[in-house]
Amino acid sequence: MHARAAHPIRRGAALFRTLALTGALTVALASAAVAADTIRIGSPLALTGALAAEGSKQKLAYDLWLERVNAAGGIQVGGKKMPVELVTYDYQTDGKRAGQLAEKLITDDKVDFLTAPFGSGHTKITAAVAERYGVPIIAVASSEPVHDQGFKYLFGTLAPSSGLIDGMLSLFKQTKPDLKSIAILGRDDVFPKIMASLMAKGAEKAGLKVAYNELYPVGTMDHATALTSMKSAAPDWIYVTGYTADLILVTKQMNDLGVKAPIVTMITGPAYKEYAETLGPLAENVTSASWWHYSAVYEGDDMFGSTKAFYDAVVKASGQEPDYVHASSAAALIVLQKAIEKAGTLDREAVRKALSEIDIKTFYGPIKFRADGLNDNRNLPIIQIQDGKPVVLAPADIASAKMKLN
Repeated sequence: MHARAAHPIRRGAALFRTLALTGALTVALASAAVAADTIRIGSPLALTGALAAEGSKQKLAYDLWLERVNAAGGIQVGGKKMPVELVTYDYQTDGKRAGQLAEKLITDDKVDFLTAPFGSGHTKITAAVAERYGVPIIAVASSEPVHDQGFKYLFGTLAPSSGLIDGMLSLFKQTKPDLKSIAILGRDDVFPKIMASLMAKGAEKAGLKVAYNELYPVGTMDHATALTSMKSAAPDWIYVTGYTADLILVTKQMNDLGVKAPIVTMITGPAYKEYAETLGPLAENVTSASWWHYSAVYEGDDMFGSTKAFYDAVVKASGQEPDYVHASSAAALIVLQKAIEKAGTLDREAVRKALSEIDIKTFYGPIKFRADGLNDNRNLPIIQIQDGKPVVLAPADIASAKMKLN
């Protein structure tokens, strides 16, 4: 008995399925080959939620760098250039979600390296994930308590927070020799809390009386009790730390309650365009310290080449002047690029070693990492809102105005 021949339609369908599967496999293999020749960098970003403004600035800076590096053929890795792909997710300003997405980027998306979200608290969470998998992660965070966890793979483009305190104390005492007392109000969150603590210690060491020193819970909308106490203390200097929305609110409520002082500092409100634009005249003479200002003129061997070129690129892309978030974020990818080029490989341990040895000049300024991964740059600008815009008071080589007292 002979086997019945396959029906021609069924035979054709089977052939089609075979060809389709073969085609899909070919596409998959081709995609894998492309991926193997692409450097993948994972970036959890706060594109919604309380830190959306900062997250959007990070993304803009990343996109400007990515456009330029890929236009040049990619990053030189050994004997060939490799294009770069950024894999980003919105972690919605949720620290737990940031950690989950960092793990997803490593395990599911197979990224080679990571950048950290904005801010010390969320950096600490994602850095712990990166450390567990041995993935170099470049951050925009300046807090020593994030960098003193023994992380080997965490590097940050911001200088230590203590550098901000030292410069202000020196300049303000010069400007107001009879400066005697300070009132401190800080958000109970990683970076703002550290900045409040550092100022309290620095002020006492400098001979100032700390007339008030309290923290406010995250989400506080009414600062009347704290501000009334600060008003009663009648300090020469009012110093408040928090994120932009907090500082705008505190400044408005200070005005409502008639709280004044010869020196008012909001860390780091005046560094942001949103602060001065939202407050208008209420922002006048408010001071801060920052990690970067476009008045500083740097040149470097990077995709931008100079501070002016970076400034022009941000203005063209967004219509806004860049601040330290834009600049330090672009610098994060520049320093990663330089480390990959130095290592000549995508091997994570080799790139980590190259990062630890990096010593470069960029449009952002010098970058050289301390043993704890913080950038060892101390030439930090002190700024003040004058006539609606931030001006630089110090250091002397980039100063554009003299400090005004209230």
